[in-house]
Amino acid sequence: MEFAFWLVRYFSSGLLFLYIVFSIFPTIADIVIAIVYFISNFNAWFGLIVFVCMALYLTLTIVITEWRTKYRRDMNTQDNNAKSKAVDSLLNFETVKYYNAESYEVGHFENAILKYQVSEWKTNASLALLNQTQNLIIGLGLLTGSLLCAYFVTEGKFQVGDYVLFGTYIIQLYTPLNWFGTYYRMIQNSFIDMESMFKLFTEEEEVKDDVNAGNLDYRQGQVEFENVFFSYMQGKEILKDISFTVLPGQTVALVGQSGSGKSTIIRLLFRFYDVQGGCVKIDGQDISKVKQASLRAHIGVVPQDTVLFNDSIRHNIRYGRVTASDQEVEEAAIAADIHEKIITFPEGYDTQVGERGLKLSGGEKQRVAIARTILKAPQIILLDEATSALDTQTERNIQASLAKVCANRTTIVVSGIVVCCRHDELLAKGGLYSDMWLKQQQAQDSDSASDTETKDRKSEKLQPQTSTAGHKGH
Repeated sequence: MEFAFWLVRYFSSGLLFLYIVFSIFPTIADIVIAIVYFISNFNAWFGLIVFVCMALYLTLTIVITEWRTKYRRDMNTQDNNAKSKAVDSLLNFETVKYYNAESYEVGHFENAILKYQVSEWKTNASLALLNQTQNLIIGLGLLTGSLLCAYFVTEGKFQVGDYVLFGTYIIQLYTPLNWFGTYYRMIQNSFIDMESMFKLFTEEEEVKDDVNAGNLDYRQGQVEFENVFFSYMQGKEILKDISFTVLPGQTVALVGQSGSGKSTIIRLLFRFYDVQGGCVKIDGQDISKVKQASLRAHIGVVPQDTVLFNDSIRHNIRYGRVTASDQEVEEAAIAADIHEKIITFPEGYDTQVGERGLKLSGGEKQRVAIARTILKAPQIILLDEATSALDTQTERNIQASLAKVCANRTTIVVSGIVVCCRHDELLAKGGLYSDMWLKQQQAQDSDSASDTETKDRKSEKLQPQTSTAGHKGH
């Protein structure tokens, strides 16, 4: 970010330097030489006319250009709004069609375009005003000087050639002056257009590496949360005095209702945010004291809401480790139970997934994300409801694959946090965890009973057919 900011500033200042050296300085030199020449070879009146004309030209150019910047800035804002509305409607085209809102979205976009066109008209009108003002000043200067020169010719003080010389010199001065106005306007417009980018560069990072931060010294993969406090906004704590330890190679599930902190643990461990109290440690090292890049290199995340790049399936899987071979990509897809599905596509692994992966189903996107994490082969794995968009059979297959991947790796399975205890202790306490466990067991028993009943029915259907055949034999 700092390098990009320096690069933009360098080219901006370099461009400004070129304009100053090769355009502005020569123009000012021309004006000074013209004033001196007319004072010495004509008289002081002509020098005054040139001086007033050029001073007015430059002053009004700067004043009007500064005044019209608000129209240029508003035009950029309206342009961004119109583009945002268009992109938002296109990305959410399914929702638009669900509610027959095509006409509404078209009207919404038309209003944004009309506002942009109004701002654009104001920008162009103010530019026309600037150009006409410049032409008026030059014209008045030329007219005044010509009348004065004609008067002196009639008085016999000047020759006709002096009249032609004056007009020619003024017109020659007009060209560099016009370029001066153009360059100034271009520079001003460029800085206005880059305002948003400059504001982005000046934004403070929420999470920074310490000056003396070193790389994470990964040894076994023990994760510790010690008296952690965290809130996204003042007065609304998400985590309050949370403490737990995940031993090396252990799998820990954090279960609870929505909104109780299911994604916060992942964000804190991945250092998208820093804790506001307590600390998070890996192998005894406070993660706020190590470099973010070295921390994240050891952690793999399978998020609940998977977003893919508008590229091929191969590219999206390989994103987990960009140096991976095609064979390694396919092995990761096999482990995520999506390889068989991919090869049924006409273009196989080169199939384009579309914007945010909209050409794939929710389950397919999630399996691509799992394959991507498998390919990264991290030592610590975070699963944020990683199978929520999958059917029962696929979920079982992927859970078996994840079990192999997570073997001997520290794993945190997140579904939210309400209370932290061991499995037996939570069952003994009753409450939410106990209810969820009982429901899951009842569902499994129901599935088993359903499978048994289905088999019995199949046997009953087969038995009469055999019996009937026996009777016919007699």
